[in-house]
Amino acid sequence: MLSYLLVGAVAASVTYGLCFVVRRLAVRFGAVVLPDDRKVHASPTPTAGGAAMFAAFLIAMAVAWRLPQFRDAFDGSSEPLGIVLAVAAIFVVGLVDDLREVSAPAKLAGQVLAGCVLYFLGVTLFFFRVPFGDLLSLSADMQPLVTVLWVVAIANAINIIDGLDGLAAGIVLIAAGAFFVYSNRLFDAGLIGSENVGPLAAIIACGICLGFLPHNMHPARIFMGDAGAMVLGVLMASSTIVVGGRIDDQFSGQAYFFFAPMVIPLFILGVPIVDTVFAVIRRAVRRTALSVADKEHLHHRLMRLGHGHRRSVLILWAWTAIFSLLILFPPTGKANALIPLVAAGLGVGLYTVFIPVRQRGEVSAADLPDEPGDEGGDEWPEEEPEPRRAAAFGAHAELADVVHLPERRRRTGRG
Repeated sequence: MLSYLLVGAVAASVTYGLCFVVRRLAVRFGAVVLPDDRKVHASPTPTAGGAAMFAAFLIAMAVAWRLPQFRDAFDGSSEPLGIVLAVAAIFVVGLVDDLREVSAPAKLAGQVLAGCVLYFLGVTLFFFRVPFGDLLSLSADMQPLVTVLWVVAIANAINIIDGLDGLAAGIVLIAAGAFFVYSNRLFDAGLIGSENVGPLAAIIACGICLGFLPHNMHPARIFMGDAGAMVLGVLMASSTIVVGGRIDDQFSGQAYFFFAPMVIPLFILGVPIVDTVFAVIRRAVRRTALSVADKEHLHHRLMRLGHGHRRSVLILWAWTAIFSLLILFPPTGKANALIPLVAAGLGVGLYTVFIPVRQRGEVSAADLPDEPGDEGGDEWPEEEPEPRRAAAFGAHAELADVVHLPERRRRTGRG
């Protein structure tokens, strides 16, 4: 356990420290996100925080590689290499999208590539057990398909929920922490071995989010971007694959193992998964492309109810925590076992519906005023007050030297 905590601490501290460096570089090279009619932030904000996350992931994996406790996971197994290469592939795709914007098919191709890398290097699903039902053993033909679909689904779920400051990082922090605890209990029960790299991937994801949150809480000083969101998605997908997709024991009656392992992510990542499902249905009904962004996600709806930015994030964090506790402390046959969770869920639900009072100084997503200069999308808002612009980059940033990337490419003739 101490080795896991050490690796998680390394991931957290490196992410936290590198965010300062990445933020300064983003300002210098114009890697910023401008306000527009589908975003809720009101000031230009540096992006590419995923670069700090990716670097922290590599350093944490290198530290784990040198620790004796993880020798079984690294020696004679290609799975750690598969996770590293898959995360690297999805990071490159996400970073290019953050800087230049790539098409939806190209982004999907990158996610499929990451899933294929995982499969060919051994990170693949073998079993899928239906809750209270039979254990399904995936055939050799189905294993790559299900593995890739799982990676694409989780990566997109995390990416879609990344719409408010601190939302995605907080949800993954809670979910990865819960899944690590669950995996540790599986290890104590003898259902997974020391060679399983899933708990390591989960604790690294947890540490990365812990280090990133201080920079990303509202008002965010840096965004993780698609690169960071999809890195977290691949880490969570890899972790759940090698833990839940490898267990063929029948243990549904045991405490802490009430649900089938592959159903665990559907609970701990319930908020982003539900948001993704509704987004797909919504766009199918409207006959719009899945890549077309809108302001109908769960966090947008909470803000329209009257909850402010921070409160909306806290509400969705609370639901993630409740779902995670449902997995860690499942029903054991006693009626009073569900009382705390039911009470917590009822309390959060009532708070969500009946106390939608705007906090002073916060504005709902629907009421955000249009910023001057948003029509072109590539220029700075000309009339934006200097203090608010300075707050996005820090008091010492030379804003006159900052040029948004599309404008920089247009000036140099590379656009």
